[in-house]
Amino acid sequence: MPTFPPSAHAEPPSVAESRGIVAVIGTGTMGQGVAQHCAQIGYEVRLVDSVPTRAAAAKASIAQVLERLDKKGRIATVDREAALARILIETSVAAATRNANVAIEAVPESIELKVAVFREIAASAPTDCLLATNTSSLSVTELGARVGMPERIVGLHFFNPVPIMDLVEVVRGLDTSDETVTHAVAFSQALKKSAIVVRDVPGFATSRLGVMLGCEAMRMVEQGVASAADIDRGMELGYRHPMGPLKLTDLVGLDVRLAILDHLHREIGEQFRPPALLRTLVRAGKLGKKTGEGFYIWKDGQPIAKSR
Repeated sequence: MPTFPPSAHAEPPSVAESRGIVAVIGTGTMGQGVAQHCAQIGYEVRLVDSVPTRAAAAKASIAQVLERLDKKGRIATVDREAALARILIETSVAAATRNANVAIEAVPESIELKVAVFREIAASAPTDCLLATNTSSLSVTELGARVGMPERIVGLHFFNPVPIMDLVEVVRGLDTSDETVTHAVAFSQALKKSAIVVRDVPGFATSRLGVMLGCEAMRMVEQGVASAADIDRGMELGYRHPMGPLKLTDLVGLDVRLAILDHLHREIGEQFRPPALLRTLVRAGKLGKKTGEGFYIWKDGQPIAKSR
């Protein structure tokens, strides 16, 4: 098991003093966030996607985020450049995971796709590499069993935006070993995150609660109770949520939220049936920030409230 830094307050090291190697498979919103944060902390990141151009586009997007942080004075220019230099684009899962200390799968929420990716990871990653899935709803137990190494696979459910959100949900499958869970918690702490360990049940703890809140907010928009912006403002000001449920849905992706709700509806019950409005928006290609429109209009990375 790799040794993670004992201090959560140490300055990120230079590339030559890398804390270890993290392979990130998948370059969507979550993959980019995980890659950026790991690189800023001091890990060498190997980024790979099934479509090579997407990996290059992801690194370019991370560069833009870091540049904005630099201009706002939230990161020093030397640290921005060092973090970006730590992100390497690979052309295959085998190349990305060879000699990796941690492999994080962040592909779309399809069990078949995730099983296929983990079989590739298992064929090339070192035997002491932490194998983690960033799934927010699928079964870690099923994933581990189908890959044939249930003791080694664990859920590392990060929250969006990864560099800002403090929590990591460590999801323990039925046969995930104590050593793997300990490894996952230590890695989370090395990333300066707070980890909670939860049992592998549909929706885990946070997704189950979070999507239910978002689901009800969508139904309220459907029923004309209030605008999306006013519902969000109510939760932000009245309940001190840092971001309203509909703005968060736009950031996560409406297609991602729909997939989670469909899964929980099948696994748990009627209370998770997706609102018709959500399905309509997804069919129209209005997936949130990544397409420029969801419950908000997005311009230059910022949400603009829609007229009622």
